[in-house]
Amino acid sequence: MDRTGQGEQNCINASVNARRCFLAATSFCALTIGLSGSVMGQTSTETIDTIPQPSDPNDGAFMERAFMLRQQAIDLGDQGYGAVVVRDNVIIGQSSSRVILDQDPTGHAEMAAIRDAARRLNDRDLSGAVLYSSSRPCPMCEAAAFWSSVGQMFYGREIKSAGSPKLRG
Repeated sequence: MDRTGQGEQNCINASVNARRCFLAATSFCALTIGLSGSVMGQTSTETIDTIPQPSDPNDGAFMERAFMLRQQAIDLGDQGYGAVVVRDNVIIGQSSSRVILDQDPTGHAEMAAIRDAARRLNDRDLSGAVLYSSSRPCPMCEAAAFWSSVGQMFYGREIKSAGSPKLRG
């Protein structure tokens, strides 16, 4: 190769290397932004939305929200369960069943609502909170409520008390 051809080759190599560096840098930035979002409890595409609150916060309104989430689960093709977590008459977490949608056997509405509340508060301690569920929480969900320090549980249209969460042996 003569000097002219070698100069062109060096220019092409420099261009390729510059492009590779640019792509590596932008990939690193995207990865860094994504990781910093997940460290804060959310991915870069997720936003922490506000939860609409009932105009008259009471047991009936909170249970109605749990049943609205139950219907949402059914409409989306999941199991018919919904739950909300309330503290000081404010809904701090909510979810419909996510078992089928997420292919997650632990995606029960109560578990997902507890996770949602903890994520929104950035705290796993839900002391003083009340769990409202469309049906009686299963042992797994009751254990999650226990470990997160939920104070009381209510379920069903009749708003039956399930008491304070306990670990079943």
